[in-house]
Amino acid sequence: MKIIILLLFVFLASGLYFTLAGALRLPTLRTGRAMAGASKKKKAALSVIIDESLMSLTVKTARFIKINEYKRVRMDNTLKAANIDMTPEEYTAHAILKAGLFLLPIIPCFFIMPVLNIAFILLAVLTYFKENGKADQLLRDKKEMIEGELYRFTSTLTQELKNSRDVLSILERYKKNAGEEFKHELDVLCADMRSSSYEAALTRFESKLNSPQLSDVVRGLIGVLRGDDGAVYFQMLTHDFKQMELQRLKAKAAKIPPKIRVFSFVMLGCYVATFFVIIFYEIIGSMATMF
Repeated sequence: MKIIILLLFVFLASGLYFTLAGALRLPTLRTGRAMAGASKKKKAALSVIIDESLMSLTVKTARFIKINEYKRVRMDNTLKAANIDMTPEEYTAHAILKAGLFLLPIIPCFFIMPVLNIAFILLAVLTYFKENGKADQLLRDKKEMIEGELYRFTSTLTQELKNSRDVLSILERYKKNAGEEFKHELDVLCADMRSSSYEAALTRFESKLNSPQLSDVVRGLIGVLRGDDGAVYFQMLTHDFKQMELQRLKAKAAKIPPKIRVFSFVMLGCYVATFFVIIFYEIIGSMATMF
């Protein structure tokens, strides 16, 4: 009986919906999806137009920004390592302009609700620091991904050096199975090694990411080029990197329990609620039988 009532309600609701949809000329599901796709394309096109306008304004503003030589060289290396195609002046101007967008509503808010100006100023400051530190964050993420792969890389080098001393061929073979970030860096390194001396290319590769672990690997590869027996060196390096990788995984796993604890409390609340609902249902049932 309950199933029949449920089906009757479903069919009645469906009939009312289609009747009202036809009377009000509402679009069909396929039409709605097409409209949603078109709106997404418009939003994407609008964002592209805004980015292009902001970038053209960035190039014009960058002419008036002066950065001291030391900071400029450091920022330039960071931007190149993070694969950001901007000069340090353009990067700084872009951060200033993005932050400045949040300062535009200050003038109308000054006459309507001056209290909101504090919020816009805070948003502008936070946006500036976020945009200005984006390159450093990208570089940290990239370095972390590459360092996480060095254990497998040194392990491969240990086996390869037993059969071959050609460093370029070893790198060419390994990059076929490397991660996306490390593969890109190895592509640049191999191209640089073909066009210049091997040691100079490896030295530039080492200074690009400023990673102590990568410096140890490069030092070993340079030793191989000079005739050292690198198999033993990379075997010891593999052992050290394995310990570092285990410590990194333990630190990553230690962050998981606090996240799980929240869901544990939610599950406990559900169990307690279910328990009280059953007790309440039994009490109501017993009271109904008494009367």
